[in-house]
Amino acid sequence: MIVAYRRDRSPVFARDIKADGAMTVLLKDAIQPNLVQTLENNPAFVHGGPFANIAHGCNSVIATTTALKLCDYVVTEAGFGADLGAEKFLNIKCRKAGLAPSAVVLVATVRAMKMNGGVAKADLGVENVDAVKDGCPNLGRHIENLKSFGVPVVVAINHFVTDTEAEVQAVKDFVAGQGSEAIVSQHWEFGGKGAEALATRVAEVADADMANFAPIYADEMPLAEKIQTICKRIYRADEALMDQKIRNQLKDWEAQGYGHLPVCMAKTQYSFSTDPNLRGAPTGHSVPVREVRLSAGAGFIVAVCGEIMTMPGLPRKPAAETIMLNNAGEIEGLF
Repeated sequence: MIVAYRRDRSPVFARDIKADGAMTVLLKDAIQPNLVQTLENNPAFVHGGPFANIAHGCNSVIATTTALKLCDYVVTEAGFGADLGAEKFLNIKCRKAGLAPSAVVLVATVRAMKMNGGVAKADLGVENVDAVKDGCPNLGRHIENLKSFGVPVVVAINHFVTDTEAEVQAVKDFVAGQGSEAIVSQHWEFGGKGAEALATRVAEVADADMANFAPIYADEMPLAEKIQTICKRIYRADEALMDQKIRNQLKDWEAQGYGHLPVCMAKTQYSFSTDPNLRGAPTGHSVPVREVRLSAGAGFIVAVCGEIMTMPGLPRKPAAETIMLNNAGEIEGLF
């Protein structure tokens, strides 16, 4: 809830503001990217950041284009699984902003490979090379998907102190078999020095100008076919299941001039399917589309798939309940 104050200091809540102009005044600075710095004094633009399981999962176009004018290399995150964040970055953000990435860094962990290989979360700290190998097809699926956009892929192994040499080597060997390269990054333990090898290699790949980027569907493709394309090519589903009501809604939007918009899938981040418990690299599944929504301002169609909440989850006692202004006008409860 946004609160403004009248001249007499009485509060006026956002729900009481009738004119769009008033909201613009309240949020006049929100469009400006927030320039901050890392612990090692590198510039970083923090702007946007909606979750990729329910939204596009990228920072703003303004932040990225600003950084591109100021830096030799720009790294931007598209999170919550490459089947969600990366797919939307490449199909939506790059399309809308006219961006063409030079390389993709696919972040993987030994722990994630073991979980996809069937290991329970409580047992992920125990060495299990066989489980790592069993879970690697999930990583292979992501590599294949990203390469289908025409962009070279470098795999970053986000190192945990519990990872063993044998487990790390299993990931490296698998990635090499996929025609890509995996590099260990120990930034958590050693800061920038721990990520130096990764950064150097990614810069080399970017400088080699090997990318031939293209989205996986054209603007003129019908909306229902765009959804089917993502489900079949990225999720490896047999089909997207859409009832007639949804298909009619998509056709109505096409008739209204929205057919050129890209599609933003809302789906669980835990699986290529809509079943969060179906790990690895599943095939032969279907993607039920429960609802479609038009986000005309943002410039995309949202397809809500399976049992996914489109409001971010909150803990039982959200921190916002303890954040307040005291009688002296000071902020309390942030820390």
